[in-house]
Formats: sequence, C-alpha cells, structure tokens
Amino acid sequence: MRISFPYTFWLLLVALLLGGCSDLSYCVQCVRGQLEVMAQTRPIEEVLQDSRISEAERRQLTKVLAIRTFAVERLGLPDNDSYRLYADIGRPFVVWNVVATPEFSLAPKQWCYPVVGCVAYRGYFNADEARAMGAELAAQGFDVDVYGVKAYSTLSWFDDPVLNTFIDGADSQLASLIFHELAHQVVYVKDDCSFNEAFAKTVEREGLRRWLEANSTQAEWQGYLDREARSEEFLALLAWTRDQLAGLYAQPLSDAEKRAAKRDILARLGDELRSQRARWPNPAAIDGWLGRGLNNARLTSTATYYDRVPAFEAVLDAQRGDLPAFYEEVARLAALPAAERTARLKAYGQIEVAAVCNDQPGDAQR
Repeated sequence: MRISFPYTFWLLLVALLLGGCSDLSYCVQCVRGQLEVMAQTRPIEEVLQDSRISEAERRQLTKVLAIRTFAVERLGLPDNDSYRLYADIGRPFVVWNVVATPEFSLAPKQWCYPVVGCVAYRGYFNADEARAMGAELAAQGFDVDVYGVKAYSTLSWFDDPVLNTFIDGADSQLASLIFHELAHQVVYVKDDCSFNEAFAKTVEREGLRRWLEANSTQAEWQGYLDREARSEEFLALLAWTRDQLAGLYAQPLSDAEKRAAKRDILARLGDELRSQRARWPNPAAIDGWLGRGLNNARLTSTATYYDRVPAFEAVLDAQRGDLPAFYEEVARLAALPAAERTARLKAYGQIEVAAVCNDQPGDAQR
C-alpha cells in the first residue's frame, strides 16, 4: 500500500514551491516531479514483506535500515522516516542538474527559489528538459554542465525515500549518500551552497569512516583509504586548474588570447586526468568525468562540494570528534552573516575559503 496524502497537503506543497516563483513553468515541473516520486513511495518494512522483490533488493534494503539506525545512534543524525521509505521511479537518475558559468569566469549563474534560497544549479525531473536548458544557456555563451543526480534532499520538508537510482550501490556508497543527505536536515543555510555541501560532505566522510570501522574488514577499510588518497590527488589537480584559470581570467588580455590560453589549460588537465586514469582500479570513473567535457562549469561544480571541507574538518577536530557538539558549532556559524561566517571558517582551518555561493550573481553546485 502506497502512502497517501490529503488534498490539502498537495495544495500546501504547491503553495510552498510556487510562492514567489518567477518561472511558473519551471516550478510546476518541480512540483509534478516531486509528487511523482512520492506517489511511488512505500515503507521499506512493507517492501521487505513483498515476495516479488529479488534477494539482492532485499539485502540492500535491509542494509539501508542498518545504516539508518547507525546514523541516528552513532552519528546523531535526525530520527525520522527519511530513508526508511523506498521508491522505484523507473529511471537511472531522479533529477538532472544544469550548471552554467560565463566563458571567462568560475562564478556560476545563480537561480533563486522559494524555501531553499539561491543555488547555482537548475534541477529538472526530465533529462530532455535539462538538456534543452543547457543548450539554451550554451547558445548564450555560457560554459554548461548537465548531469544526472541520484538523490537530493527536501531539507526535512518531506520524508526522503531511498530510490532505485542508488539502491544497488556498494554498502559504503549507500552509507555515504544517506549520511550526506541527512546532514542537510541538520544545518542548511539559504544562499550558501558551498557551506551546505561542504558541511554535508564532512559529515558523510566522518560517518563513513565510523561505519567502516564498525562494519567492515581491514581490507575494506584499506580500500576506502586508498580511494580517499586517489580522490585527494584528483581534487588537488582540479584545484590547481581552477587557480590557473582564475589567474588567467584576471589578466588584461583580449578574449581571443584568454580563449586560447583557457583551451591550453583545460587540455593539460585532460592529459593529467588520463595519466591518473592508468593508476585507477576503476578507470570508468575518470572516463565519465572526462566524457562530459572540461569547462568552467564542470570545475565549479566540484569546487562547491570540496573546497571548504578542510575547514569543516578543523571545526570537527576542535570539538574532539564529538559530532553533536560539531553540529551545534556549525549551527552557530550558520547563524552568522555571510562574511563573518566565511572569516570564522577560515580562522578554523587557516586556509583560504572561497565564498563561491555568496558571490552575486553567481554561486557553485554539484
């Protein structure tokens, strides 16, 4: 039996998502898409009683419930029905995001919405609509990145379900995603996606470390450490490339000169990534990254998730690894004005913290 909602609930949802929306057709597709997902939702306990599910699905859903319990009991994450529900939406991604930056800037175009505030992406429940928007922006001269997303958070407005889009992932991937999305329910700052995503990424990493320590073999733990080391190498290369491009764009050069130099920098990045690919046990991961093309939008998307993580890790260290205390300190930071919040994070980490999501008219995204 699927979960049903009264008519007044749908009216509330529409009012919530459409109130103040300047692009009615876009917001209508957001409402329609969310309702379609929710219409497929059932409690996992109910799904497990269904004799038609495969043993693989049964194992994965049982694992999800264990991860969910761990998230509450060991990580202090919200104890609600999010990720205790399941929905098979019949497609590989739940939404497709569009990110756009000017040709000679790493500051992405910003879109503002009711409830969530301003973010640097445009999400679509239909891939063709996302690609059409990407093509429209590209025609206007923007660098564009269009990519599928396996999960998103409604920020505790609704109980987010586990989806078929990510249920078949490895245990560590399931745990990472659930910890990350639940973290968005703990602290969320309107108009500061870099803060939000780096906080959630920090909770994800720390949560996964504790999950693996409690539930994995030494070989699995070492595999995780090896993947983290490769990830750091990959991210360092992207950060270096962003620095090179930022320096280039600040120079008093003609557009033609900047375009040629940009092409050379991105070509070098491609060469370096192909070199890294030979050392990766799963080269398809880099193939997929390269396959979408290298441009400002592609690089900016990654920056949103990772650039502030070292600062948040420093905050966690200052709390001696006490996650509830960490959440309280992050909530205090979140309540500060944007400039002061950035300064405090910088002081914690003693690093340069790029406030990419507070820039007007840009920010950054996944």
